[in-house]
Amino acid sequence: MGIVKRLGAIVSGISRSAPTVPSGTSTPGPATTYAPERDGEPDPGEVVWAWVPYEDDPRQGKDRPVLVLGTAGPAEDDGWVGLMLSSQDHDRDAEDEARWGRYWMDVGTGGWDSQRRPSEVRLDRLIHLERGAVRREGAALDETIFTAVVEARRGLPR
Repeated sequence: MGIVKRLGAIVSGISRSAPTVPSGTSTPGPATTYAPERDGEPDPGEVVWAWVPYEDDPRQGKDRPVLVLGTAGPAEDDGWVGLMLSSQDHDRDAEDEARWGRYWMDVGTGGWDSQRRPSEVRLDRLIHLERGAVRREGAALDETIFTAVVEARRGLPR
């Protein structure tokens, strides 16, 4: 099944205003409603740049794009949660990635990458972004793709 048909199947029947709650992690996911706003603050649906620690050594990491799903808690200081993006193509090794519990989804290109390379979002690793960790807004993801990402995350194996 092609990507357009898969996205259509995933998105059909989803209310654009109804919050969805991603699952598949040991910590609850954020209530998610697409709401990008070019105001300097991260909003659900925006791709921002922030420091993301490596899984195998959290003392190290790199600056990378992160898709904001929502706030991390009710207090303003709680920050946000999101999913990291990568310009590496994981389609060729999708079976091996899944064996290790890593799931990726194509999200296309956008203003978050100055070279306009196609990106993938990692669905299984929820990233906590502290208020001071977000460096800048990159761009907003298309609403249809954002909704498909949230649904794909919800459908991950537990």
